[in-house]
Amino acid sequence: MARGRLITIEGIDGAGKTTLAEGLERELNARGHDVRLLREPGGVGAAERVREIVKDPRLRIGPRAEALLYAAARAQLVEEAVAPLLDSGVWVLLDRFVDSSLAYQGVGRELGIEAVRAINDFATGGLRPDRTLLLRIDPAAGRARLAGRGEAPDRLELEDEVFFRAIATAYDRLAEAEPERIRVLDAHAEPGAVQAAALDALEDLLPAP
Repeated sequence: MARGRLITIEGIDGAGKTTLAEGLERELNARGHDVRLLREPGGVGAAERVREIVKDPRLRIGPRAEALLYAAARAQLVEEAVAPLLDSGVWVLLDRFVDSSLAYQGVGRELGIEAVRAINDFATGGLRPDRTLLLRIDPAAGRARLAGRGEAPDRLELEDEVFFRAIATAYDRLAEAEPERIRVLDAHAEPGAVQAAALDALEDLLPAP
């Protein structure tokens, strides 16, 4: 049995990651591919508990603790769900993965990309995505989308525009460094167009149904 593929979806808050992830899961499964969607942080019980902590706007969490919490949740998700699914031939779609920590904690929290990469290599056992879809959107447009949801912002969403511009720039630099893995999509487009572009970006990986 062929090993499954790991596809990750990245971008700043408000870029439309969850919408794309859910749409891809439906489309790929409808085409006969065995695909499972998981989210970060979360996806399994212990990681969902960590999600509650890192998202809680009432808590003060230092940058290093934040990076370690995300890495811990990721370690549990990989061990409990991602690795077994890939080994059984299932394709895994992940709404965020290591690149999020490189951008948010490595650059946004100024911890350094290589330091954050090191703790995540340990957490994941060096697991790398087969393809990453980066949704690029202007930070102001992303924040406007978040405001339009009518939901209370979580701890990270409360950060200012300077923070999110730094993260958007960090994502662009990651994409420039790994163009074969990271494919950039225009998140300003309507959802159907974004999904079509994402499917095109995955075409070379998809087996015949």
